[in-house]
Amino acid sequence: MLKAVIFDMDGVIIDSEPLHHKAYHNMFADVGVKVSSALYESFTGQSTLNVCKAVCDHFNLKATPEHLVALKRKHYKQFFTSNSGLELIDGVLERIKDYHNNGLTLVLASSASMPSINMIFERFNLNPYFKAKLSGADLKQSKPHPEIFEKAAEASGYQKNECLIIEDSTNGIKAAKAAHIYCVGYDSLHSKNQDYSQADTVISNFNAISYAKLTAMFNSL
Repeated sequence: MLKAVIFDMDGVIIDSEPLHHKAYHNMFADVGVKVSSALYESFTGQSTLNVCKAVCDHFNLKATPEHLVALKRKHYKQFFTSNSGLELIDGVLERIKDYHNNGLTLVLASSASMPSINMIFERFNLNPYFKAKLSGADLKQSKPHPEIFEKAAEASGYQKNECLIIEDSTNGIKAAKAAHIYCVGYDSLHSKNQDYSQADTVISNFNAISYAKLTAMFNSL
């Protein structure tokens, strides 16, 4: 029986990809590299530190990954503060309230840093609905490694077979399946060229996974 839902954040709860895109590309310009669209899309779902490590390795940079992380976060914070039009993904707040009101435990498992997570949760008043928030930036491994989802399931207080993950990225879906947790792939307009083939179910609209529909689907497995 379904007891807990684990949410990714960027591209699932918040349409923050345009802000991350601008922040990363400003950082790339700061350190004098040009990252192709294909390389950038391969980073989706990974922690900022892992992305910056990959950039340093790929371009043989003398700068440290930590320096690149600081530059990227500085740009992101500036864009976040100045962007009054930032919105939640259409329909996701209704689902969050729907699941919470029907007794499901909600956990966030995001590759974003905890300061970034907290900025989003405070801006949109999401804290009352979630039992726990996990940041991949605080962990040893990054998606597609399953560590964050294994810890998220533990934080929910339930077994992995009582949990479900909502993810929008190739790396996130791989991490969910490596953790052996049922995964709903959210085919988002904001996550380009991601592979949803490993997801157990794929949706493009949150109306498709109302509490009634989601529990009926999951409990029939």
